[in-house]
Amino acid sequence: MKKTLVIVAHPNLTASVINKTWKERVIQETDIIVHDLYAKYPDGNIDVAYEQQLLLEHDRIVFQFPFYWYSSPSLLKEWQDVVLTYGWAFGSEGTKLRGKEFMLAISTGGPETAYQAGGSNLFSMSELTKPFQATANLTGMRFLPTFMKQGVRYFTNEEVRESAEAFVHHLKNNY
Repeated sequence: MKKTLVIVAHPNLTASVINKTWKERVIQETDIIVHDLYAKYPDGNIDVAYEQQLLLEHDRIVFQFPFYWYSSPSLLKEWQDVVLTYGWAFGSEGTKLRGKEFMLAISTGGPETAYQAGGSNLFSMSELTKPFQATANLTGMRFLPTFMKQGVRYFTNEEVRESAEAFVHHLKNNY
């Protein structure tokens, strides 16, 4: 299995159901490292050198987050801005992430039907996640299929548990 780093970005994980369950389940895996940005940086001051070293040590990078305002929570965006720097992650000398794999693990409160042409949000999740795909492209990472669960606010406890098992299976799949 590839060395996998799951970067969890949820501003209120203790109140979460799905993302908290995913994190708790993935932590049980000995070959996957879970890195909770909001727990590590409650003040928002990101240790760039530490974060870049974490990325260097892993083959597969996963962003796990609830879909907020058609994107990620703010700390993950800040993390991208300060960690994925020119000359390190991209640019003529920025090759540190080249060849790594990149994956998203996203939850939405709204149902799948809301995220499609003609749905209440007008656009598909593939369209809305294009900036993440572009980030993978710019940094030379291979964008892997997204793990996504939609309509999670309506999930039963059993569906939440099943989604966590499906997440682990998705992470361990060798694409």
